[in-house]
Amino acid sequence: MRVGVLTVSDGVARGVREDGSGDLLEAWAQEEGRILAQREVVVDETSAIVPILLKWCDGGMVDLIVTTGGTGFSPRDVTPEATLAVADRLVPGIPELLRGEGRNSTPLAVLSRGVAAIRGRTLMVNLPGSRGGVQDGLAALAGVVEHAVAITSHRATFHSPGAPPVQGPMGRHR
Repeated sequence: MRVGVLTVSDGVARGVREDGSGDLLEAWAQEEGRILAQREVVVDETSAIVPILLKWCDGGMVDLIVTTGGTGFSPRDVTPEATLAVADRLVPGIPELLRGEGRNSTPLAVLSRGVAAIRGRTLMVNLPGSRGGVQDGLAALAGVVEHAVAITSHRATFHSPGAPPVQGPMGRHR
């Protein structure tokens, strides 16, 4: 599995804060034997987030994009909106799982506005910007991410051997 990690944070982008959550995601990818294919940091602006999501998805660079940051209530928290702007289909069960499991650590987990979506053959998942939120999110994803990516990327699974390409909007194959 090829993973892209996108940190959305004004502070990290300006160099005034460490990218602890991005580092955690990179370590997770490596520990699980995944390929860290892409990693970037951008400011909390839709105009900065969308081009990277499009490049990584449409360029076939990654199978899974995990974003960290920008899922809260601040006016500058726009990661869910940027993800939705490029999405072909939503995956509502993943954020439900993330918020539900996150409640075991903190009742504030339900305040995350993160989404999960598919564009082409890439699964995109928004996680909070805190290390704790990322740890909780990765623990919740452990049981489903491999299967979800296998289906999304059209690799044969016990569920759908040789799945045909999925048509995106406007009938174009991805």
